[in-house]
Amino acid sequence: MADALQWEGVVSSDAEPLILVDAEDREIGHASKAVCHDGHGIRHRAFSLFVFNRRGELLLQQRSASKRLWPGYWSNSCCSHPRQGESMDQATRRRLRQELGLTCALRPLYKFEYQADYQGLGAENELCWVYLGRTAAPVRANGNEVAAWRYVAIAELDQEIATHAERFTPWLKLEWQCLRRDFADVLTTIAA
Repeated sequence: MADALQWEGVVSSDAEPLILVDAEDREIGHASKAVCHDGHGIRHRAFSLFVFNRRGELLLQQRSASKRLWPGYWSNSCCSHPRQGESMDQATRRRLRQELGLTCALRPLYKFEYQADYQGLGAENELCWVYLGRTAAPVRANGNEVAAWRYVAIAELDQEIATHAERFTPWLKLEWQCLRRDFADVLTTIAA
């Protein structure tokens, strides 16, 4: 596990406006990040990135202890929200660079909607775009966002989720299940 954090910087705030969407992912308004995550959440647009190294291992991050929702949980490489007026391509590249110091080509795979409550402190209610990427660049994690990070083999992540599901964010588990079930051929290619 690597936990040397090489740079710091605040990259988002609770006041940041998120894009509210309907079930068809059509923009219907905006609300602050804090409001979107209150109660059972308000549906908003989001993305999740799964970035692999040249050995076919997936980059996982442990969420910072300062996160309101699921602090200290292991999650996919990077996840966040596009900003007003920002394309999903711009948003994914921006956040990957801000959070992990990485750049790489990202391939969109699918969208899905989920809602998950966290210990009465708020919830996620997202229409989430899922992307895959591959890089050989070194990780330079932002300590405000990431407590630790590590690369894990596909089969090893399957085993960890099966035996210690409580250590992982709900969206990672949902997305990984879909990736393994519906995109096994893509994972095989990226892991080759």
